[in-house]
Amino acid sequence: MTPSRLLDALDRRPLDRPPIWFMRQAGRYLPEYRRLRSRHSFAEAMRNPAIAAEITLQPLRRFPLDAAIVFSDIMTPLAAMGVGVEFAPGPVLAPLTLMDVARLPGLEPAGVDFVGEAIEIVRTGLDREVAVVGFAGAPATLLAYLVEGGGSQQFPSFRRALHADAAPEALAVLAEAMRTYLLVQVEAGADVVQLFDTWAGLLSADQFEALAVPAARRALSGLGVPTVYFAPGSTHLLERFHLVGATAYGVDWRLGLGEAWRRVGDHPLQGNLDPSVLLGDRAAVRSGTVRVLEEAGGRPGHIFNLGHGILPATPVENVEAMVDSVVGWAGTDCAGVSHVSGSAP
Repeated sequence: MTPSRLLDALDRRPLDRPPIWFMRQAGRYLPEYRRLRSRHSFAEAMRNPAIAAEITLQPLRRFPLDAAIVFSDIMTPLAAMGVGVEFAPGPVLAPLTLMDVARLPGLEPAGVDFVGEAIEIVRTGLDREVAVVGFAGAPATLLAYLVEGGGSQQFPSFRRALHADAAPEALAVLAEAMRTYLLVQVEAGADVVQLFDTWAGLLSADQFEALAVPAARRALSGLGVPTVYFAPGSTHLLERFHLVGATAYGVDWRLGLGEAWRRVGDHPLQGNLDPSVLLGDRAAVRSGTVRVLEEAGGRPGHIFNLGHGILPATPVENVEAMVDSVVGWAGTDCAGVSHVSGSAP
């Protein structure tokens, strides 16, 4: 059986090129996704395993990617715990107190079985060399949405709540629920799982270590597969990432990979092309992609990804240029000249 390039990278095995996948790769930049969504709401697309699997597989039909990330949303398990969630287009919910969150029922696997079914379909439809990535929202990020009642630039209610004595209890409830949710995905066939901690960067270093880290660590514990922790906008926290206990850490575009590696430590790193580079021309895309590859320097444990989710206005041909540049990467010769084999002029 051909081994998974992503799993090899997570095991820090030497590779001829890094694996490539990218966040939100199944989504709005693809015309086939937009056509399908014109017939189905976002909630229907997520909750119907056949539709979710089809959306998950769409980018794999276009590009030689090394992983498929299941089409879902970090709010999915919260809805299964009795939290009313609407999308307009971002999540909108009635704000909860910390004690409300602490009293939420545990997540029953049956409440998210449609996610597991979608993963089973995807796993059956892919060669084993393509990894399937499951995911969940990190407890701190979910708490931000629950307390605030939706998205926010500054999340003042969430940040105020973190100073209350009940914050650790609320985070612990969410940590257990996310661990259950990730186990459902692993049991369905996910080879790797990623924890998205989108709003961890709002925390001070001390808050991160005292509150976000224990909850994230619990959510990722004992899953039996490699894990990735991604917290964008958190350069002040990089030295503390290792406390989460993940296999690998995602980094955004704000630091070069060399500096990020120095600060995170000796762990696999995922990243970190700025998604806005993909809005330019193909030459800029190839140049930006090669720059990331050169910064990684062929170091074992690099997973090529964007520094955040792909932007909806991204031209498909630019995604093709990025993927081709990584797949055709031939490293650096002794004279320091970089090569991308098979690239279009």
